[in-house]
Amino acid sequence: MTNKLDELALQTFLDNQEQLFPEPVADTPEEAEAFLEDCLAVVLDNKRDVIDYIGDSMDIEGMTDEEVLDSPEVFALEDGRYLVIMG
Repeated sequence: MTNKLDELALQTFLDNQEQLFPEPVADTPEEAEAFLEDCLAVVLDNKRDVIDYIGDSMDIEGMTDEEVLDSPEVFALEDGRYLVIMG
């Protein structure tokens, strides 16, 4: 787990935040960073880390790995990492 909200994670959230929220919650990278820190969002290095992390917080029994990764709380980053918002 890197847990670093870098420029890619912030921009990905800004571009795709409506997959989790009905309307935008942030308009700038600074607002996104503050919001994600409040939500205790994490950046994870790979699919397995995402599945393990989410499995520690919610019941994912019976879900396929793809179903977990397609959850609205999971944002795939273009470099192969994932932003996960559980708060």
